Amino acid sequence: MTKEKYIKSKGIVKQALPNATFKIQLKDKRIVTGYIKGKMRLNYIKILPGDQVKLQISSYDLTKARIIYRY
Repeated sequence: MTKEKYIKSKGIVKQALPNATFKIQLKDKRIVTGYIKGKMRLNYIKILPGDQVKLQISSYDLTKARIIYRY
């Protein structure tokens, strides 16, 4: 079994949803659902609407992403 490939992208948080998930708009105007990476959650890094973030998008499901960095 091979390791899953990720697509890296940047986006802007548009809406905060329950359970630390967010609606994020990418540069090409697509909307994805993103969740916080484990280390960011452990270190209590807050993400608010309007923040610019770096994402890892799954190559299998292009509507879900993991937030890996907040600018």
